[in-house]
Amino acid sequence: MSTFLALPVLLQIVLACIVGSLVSLAIAGFAAFRVKAHWIPTFVSFAVGALLGAVFLDILPHAFEESKHPGRVAAFILAGIMVFFVLEKMLLWRHHHHGDEGVHEHDHGRSGYMIVVGDAFHNFTDGVIIASAFLADVKLGLVTALAIIAHEIPQEIGDFLVLLHSGFGKRKALVLNALTGLAMVLGALAGFFMLRQVSAWIPEVLAIAAASMIYVAVADLIPGLHRRTAIRESVLQIIFIALGIGLIGTIHAVLG
Repeated sequence: MSTFLALPVLLQIVLACIVGSLVSLAIAGFAAFRVKAHWIPTFVSFAVGALLGAVFLDILPHAFEESKHPGRVAAFILAGIMVFFVLEKMLLWRHHHHGDEGVHEHDHGRSGYMIVVGDAFHNFTDGVIIASAFLADVKLGLVTALAIIAHEIPQEIGDFLVLLHSGFGKRKALVLNALTGLAMVLGALAGFFMLRQVSAWIPEVLAIAAASMIYVAVADLIPGLHRRTAIRESVLQIIFIALGIGLIGTIHAVLG
């Protein structure tokens, strides 16, 4: 610990982001890799709960609290949903007109790619937040980094399950999640060198991240759940959605 405190602040920030990303990715990967293939559709319900819980219990409250222009944040959420709708249309058009031979994804990777984009935006803002906390006080930075890691784990598990449900192999899903983790380091560097300018746009960036998660959960995942109408499966879906929301809510209540 004393060695860490003796390091330059920038190195402390980068190390905290890298270690945090690796820890959350390792735990999420371990949990997702142990999921049996036939259980993935059921665990997608958990992903829905985790995504919506993260949006409505954590990301959006933070965005509105930090913003001096809540109407602009709401406009960015609306614009983000429209952008992701257009993006999905483009991916559908590309698959319809160009084939994609050999691709066996359930939805040709659409929801997977969109969740990767949203996760990258979210991780970028987390990096800015960690950098600002370290610049204020090293101990505050460590506490903030630990809190963000704890919040990220259930969401990362949900993202991993979305990628698997979208048809990606487990290794590719792991690589994509690792790449989105780099956005946290980029956010930390941006926060360190341009904190005032970058921090002013954190609510809007969070709004885009929230839009991607809302769109994927509501437009891509929930309709798939409705196609499974058996009573047992419906009950399991409700339970796992509640578990996803409950886990996010519990962590949020404990860590504030």
